Amino acid sequence: MRTRVAGALIGVVFGVVLTWSGLTSPDVIRDGLLFRDAYLFLLFGTAVTTAFAGLWLLRRRAPRALLTGERVAWEPIRPERRHVAGSLLFGVGWGVAGACPGPIATQLGQGIAWGVPTAVGLVAGILLFGRLQARAAARGDRSQRVSVIPSPQAGDATA
Repeated sequence: MRTRVAGALIGVVFGVVLTWSGLTSPDVIRDGLLFRDAYLFLLFGTAVTTAFAGLWLLRRRAPRALLTGERVAWEPIRPERRHVAGSLLFGVGWGVAGACPGPIATQLGQGIAWGVPTAVGLVAGILLFGRLQARAAARGDRSQRVSVIPSPQAGDATA
C-alpha cells in the first residue's frame, strides 16, 4: 500500500511539473519539433543531464530502495533493433499527436478535450501491441515477442 501511495504522489508531482513546464501544450511541442523554439530541447537536455548525474550516483553508491529495501542495481544493455524501431514509432506518434503518455494523462486531468482522442489512440496502440504479442506467443515465435518486464535471474532474491 505504501508503494501505491508513493507512486500516486510521484504521479501528481510529475503531472504538476508537466503542466508548469508547458509540456501539455501541443503548441510548445510543435514549436520544439519544428525547431522554432529551443525551450523543449533545453528542458530535455536539463532532464537528461540531471538523470545522468543521478544514475551515476546510484551506480556508485548502490543504495537500497526507500520503500522496498531492495538493492538498486541494473545491467546496461546494447541498443537493439527493437529499441530503434520503438523510438522511431514513439517519435512519429509524438509528432502526430503533439503529446506523449505523461502529458496525455495530465491533459485528461486538466479536462482538456483534445486529450481524449489522443488517450483513445494510446490505449488502442497498447491493446494492439498486446494482441500482436499474444499471437506471436501462440505461434511460439520468440523473435516477435518483447518482454517489458525483466525475468528474474537465477539466484535472485526477488525471484
